[in-house]
Amino acid sequence: MCLLEGAETMNRHLVKRGVPACLLIATCCVLSACNGTAPHAAAAPPIPNTTRAMAFGPRPDHSGRLGVVLTSQDGGQIFGFDIGQDNGAGILSTANHVEAFDQQTGAITQSFPKVTPARTTYALDGIFPSDIALVTRYVEPKGSIFANRYYDVVSPFTAGGFTGKWTPPIFDIDIQQGAKVLNSTTSVLFAIQLKSNDRPVLVATDIGANSIAKVVHLSPNTFGGGDGPQLASYTFQGKAVFALSPDGGAVGGAAPINILVDYTTGAAKQFTGFNFGPFGAGYVNGMAVDPNTGIEATTTELNAQVEFYNLVTRAGIAAVQLPCTGNADQSNSGAGIAVDPVHRLFLVTDPAYACDGSRDGAIVVYNEKGTLVETIPGFKFAIAEPAPALDPAKRLGWDFGPQFSQLQQFFY
Repeated sequence: MCLLEGAETMNRHLVKRGVPACLLIATCCVLSACNGTAPHAAAAPPIPNTTRAMAFGPRPDHSGRLGVVLTSQDGGQIFGFDIGQDNGAGILSTANHVEAFDQQTGAITQSFPKVTPARTTYALDGIFPSDIALVTRYVEPKGSIFANRYYDVVSPFTAGGFTGKWTPPIFDIDIQQGAKVLNSTTSVLFAIQLKSNDRPVLVATDIGANSIAKVVHLSPNTFGGGDGPQLASYTFQGKAVFALSPDGGAVGGAAPINILVDYTTGAAKQFTGFNFGPFGAGYVNGMAVDPNTGIEATTTELNAQVEFYNLVTRAGIAAVQLPCTGNADQSNSGAGIAVDPVHRLFLVTDPAYACDGSRDGAIVVYNEKGTLVETIPGFKFAIAEPAPALDPAKRLGWDFGPQFSQLQQFFY
């Protein structure tokens, strides 16, 4: 729940790579009472960390810096982006085109379709196993303002055109987020059923083979949109990993919860997260999981903290303040998180970097113990909720901004 007066909840599909929580508008703070919708779970073990965090610059053995800025070829707003891990290419979508680009130079190398069909728009869902890109195609029927959703495949994502289709198990579901299964052709998609009051589902699928392995129907009382569920971009030990606020981010409300859902059986286990600060944690703004170690990192809305958990023991490791923040600095809270499983790092987007008076944004890099490694300042995020897209082998990434039609390259 946003504390700042005038804050607006963003549409989840403004940028496909992330789930925006709130646009924080720098006006006066207004505390409001909120009704919880879930019982308070047992609190995680407290840690004594209520002081303002110190600022650290890049360490000498790192070369964190900004690179080039990419602008979409058709000049349109970007609705989803991702980059490959072994071919030096990336892919993005605007409403009218899907465009491939060079990771190093930012040059657009492909754009399709040549002619966009009438009443049709696109949004990229991401790159999935076997270098397959999944694209949502929105088609608005004549006489209606409500688009139907279809799913196109680009395999590989550098093919320069649509190569096939993916058929969802339920008509007109809307994909919210997706997770890759390491060393497998399986992907796990979190979606809502638009014709059934947005009921949430988890779909285990081989996108390239257009086959469905399992559909898990999730509880709308737990995974409803109002609780801001975040799905990790990787699964861990056969489980899809979620983090969410059980009471809609209520001020002074329940602690966030972390849920592991077996995507083959639907069985779920959960544990309570940290809930520090005078207003509590609020919404989970971003989350990522290292698929090799099972370490999870989250950002939370009301306290400018980054929390670290061990999914094997289902216990907290640490809750740390973003640089130069205190635990009531909502306007300086972090957003999307990306994981580098090669170097065991988490990269946190910090939309309003407190160490420079919130003039710019930054990407703050932590190791899996919650230790600050480096800060890369100077970002002008269009929206900071989407997690960066990373190529760990090159220690290179792309993030959203400075404008809605642009992506910013960086090195870490």
